[in-house]
Amino acid sequence: MHKKRSEKSLYLEHTAKPNSFSMAKTRPGKRDMDSYTIRGTNKVVRAGNCVLMRPSEGDMAPYVARVEKIEADNRNNIKVHVRWYYRPEESMGGRRQFHGSKELFLSDHYDVQSAHTIEGKCIVHSFKNYTKLENVGPEDYYCRFEYKAATGAFVPDRVAVYCKCEMPYNPDDLMVQCEGCKDWYHPACVGMTSEQTKQLAADFVCSDCSSEDVKKSLSTYASFPLSNGKVVPKRQKR
Repeated sequence: MHKKRSEKSLYLEHTAKPNSFSMAKTRPGKRDMDSYTIRGTNKVVRAGNCVLMRPSEGDMAPYVARVEKIEADNRNNIKVHVRWYYRPEESMGGRRQFHGSKELFLSDHYDVQSAHTIEGKCIVHSFKNYTKLENVGPEDYYCRFEYKAATGAFVPDRVAVYCKCEMPYNPDDLMVQCEGCKDWYHPACVGMTSEQTKQLAADFVCSDCSSEDVKKSLSTYASFPLSNGKVVPKRQKR
């Protein structure tokens, strides 16, 4: 029977057997298998693959796990040793603004499940590779943090932040890069709409860089005023 994950059971399992499956050995009466073919499909699962597993409740999204090992007993009951991925809402801190819709955390929660609970395969990309995808499919996810299920801690515990709001990058959000400082900004944080951002594209300059350009222009052109009294800025929007 498929087991539902819970914070309580995670804590007990983690503290009692912190490495219960990290160095799993084949037990007597069991044999290792190189692969498993998902029921009703021709999709083959091997150790190291990421899979979608049937949740405990029908209206929930499938669980995501990385297969560590596949084994069968003498009755040909097939089990998979897995390492769970957590969605942000499943973690102690919950989902935050910078978490993308396809973001997962690789946890230290290991488990053994029936292979029949595997519903399909998926790909969990590195964050860098995910941001390079031209098209994101239903089977594409990404991971940039490891998650300690018992304590709620993340590795790494620090991440680069961007924009005036100083938030980590969410690949679901539109951002625009300043030509001057090369920092990235959310349109709303710089008083722009998404459409305005798309129209500007490579011509965007943030307010800080614009101010610096004006100061430099005043210094450079102070002795050469135009007939209308205005100063020609060093950087002009095209």
